[in-house]
Amino acid sequence: MKKDLNFIGRSKIFFGISLGIILIGIICNFIFGTTLDIQFKGGAIISYSFTGEVDENALKDTIQTATPNNVVTFTVSKDIMNNTETDDAYVIDINFSGENAIDTAQQATITKELTEKFPENNFVYQESSSVEASMGFKFLLKCLTAVLIACVLMVLYVTIRFKLIGGLSAGVMALVALFHDVAMIYFMYVIFRMPIDSNFIAVVLMILGYSLNDTIVIYDRVREERKLAGPKADIADVFNHSASSVLKRTICTSITTLIAIGTVYVVATIFGLDSVKGFALPMMIGVISGCYSSLCIAGPLWVMWQKRKGE
Repeated sequence: MKKDLNFIGRSKIFFGISLGIILIGIICNFIFGTTLDIQFKGGAIISYSFTGEVDENALKDTIQTATPNNVVTFTVSKDIMNNTETDDAYVIDINFSGENAIDTAQQATITKELTEKFPENNFVYQESSSVEASMGFKFLLKCLTAVLIACVLMVLYVTIRFKLIGGLSAGVMALVALFHDVAMIYFMYVIFRMPIDSNFIAVVLMILGYSLNDTIVIYDRVREERKLAGPKADIADVFNHSASSVLKRTICTSITTLIAIGTVYVVATIFGLDSVKGFALPMMIGVISGCYSSLCIAGPLWVMWQKRKGE
């Protein structure tokens, strides 16, 4: 008979690893701060297409001198939708901070400066958009509300479904694991100096569902094992056996998901699709964190709750 892994006996190590990563993330947060995309803090975006190689520092200086608005960031990506025969077509998205939109006169000035400074690169204006700071804040508030509602509904579902193994404790510890995963994704954005945008909210919502699915699989197996072992069985042994029996399935599922997302990330890197990379990289971190938190955070915390309740 295959020996069960002692997840509960190593719970302090698991908690220490998570707390260590969170501590590093907090330190980086104090050092680097949190960068919000203009979708949340307000600003403007203007896009151009061009061909050939351009010195990015000279490009930024040229754009900055052409407008009073502060250039926050700009991203250059491969133009995979171009209709020309050249293979070196690119798109640049320029982000400006501030309340003022980029009007027609400013667009014309920027276009003129780019054309004069880089005549061989064929800069062509594509589109522009602006977001007011108040609208950005409302959008961020709505996104956070959606995350909160999703968390509450998930806890209620777990609480109702797993009454036989202490539904409330199972739901609360599943929520702790979800907060753990959200923290891992957030600190990844901080450490890699990535602006928090709509991709962040999308990744968080997807990982909440993915992580909770892993936790439910484990809880379901715990419920079955507890029925077989009886109420007098040690709850730690029941969890260790349940988690060990689903470990292979959980890891294989996570690896398969990582391969798929990793492929997307590699393709996005090759073609310079920064927006896709900004979604794929946090997703990979979230999948790893979701698998880890279900086995090493939610389960051990639930066992600790049940033992304290028994005492």
